[in-house]
Amino acid sequence: MKDQYPDTFLKFAQVNGKQVGIFIKAALKGPIWYNPKQFSAKSYTVPKTWDDLTALSKKIADSGTTPWCIGLESGAASGWPGTDWIEDIVIRQSGPDVYDSWWQGKTKWTSAEIKKAWQTWGTIVADPKLVFGGKSAMLATNFGDAGTPMFANPPKCNMHHQASFITDFFTKAVPTAKVGEDFNFFMTPDIDSKYSGAVTGSGDLFGMFKDTPQSRALMKYLTTPEAQGIWVSRGGALSPNKKVTQYPDTIAKQSADALTSAKVFRFDASDLMPQAMNDAFWKAILDYVNNPSNLDSILASLDKVQADSYK
Repeated sequence: MKDQYPDTFLKFAQVNGKQVGIFIKAALKGPIWYNPKQFSAKSYTVPKTWDDLTALSKKIADSGTTPWCIGLESGAASGWPGTDWIEDIVIRQSGPDVYDSWWQGKTKWTSAEIKKAWQTWGTIVADPKLVFGGKSAMLATNFGDAGTPMFANPPKCNMHHQASFITDFFTKAVPTAKVGEDFNFFMTPDIDSKYSGAVTGSGDLFGMFKDTPQSRALMKYLTTPEAQGIWVSRGGALSPNKKVTQYPDTIAKQSADALTSAKVFRFDASDLMPQAMNDAFWKAILDYVNNPSNLDSILASLDKVQADSYK
């Protein structure tokens, strides 16, 4: 497996150095989706830095169009799409060491680094000119539907931040949408150049609870490019196995390459937190979008949950 999987994906499934599971499916976090035709028509340039992204957002807003579509609704898990934003900002702004210390409960939510990440996100979500439908739409729109306004004629937004699996939602909502022509992606750009190339992602872990020859045979098969290729060939999923080639289009392949060849990779922070902390993070996202001026009290409340949930 060592020649097929990035070291990080192997280590995330180890306990005390022993492999106890395998990742059979993965997602790249941090893609920002856009309509290449619209960018070309308006002479918009894909941003290389966060400052470029901020400038592009302002340029689009000044033209009378909304830059962003964001949807945070997901039933009992509402708010989770916002956690991906915060995570992407933390690792690009303050680096992987702060990121690790944060999800491990060692860095407080009220710390300068974490607060700054929320404030950075706030430059987008707290500005009604920058998000289609404003806060009411963000809070009420399901994450799977949030990017659909990009495909309206004329587009109602120009960019959408969501993990690689969202392409499956795009093509189901707009069957005529063509990969690479009607939607493409660029990664959330660098904030601090010291942390250039940092990427976050998630994955589905498969484990064996009863050791039998049949179970071992299944586990062995599921690690192979042949097995994982079946899943990814259907679209909307990536494999952590670098040998998998059965991607249905160039966008999926580029997403997989970004995931498996990242200079710095970290697993989704909220998924690594204790459940109580994760739940509070989701709620905090909704509270912040509803009233950004309450950030200090929101972060203080998260500190209290952190103090209890990591005991």
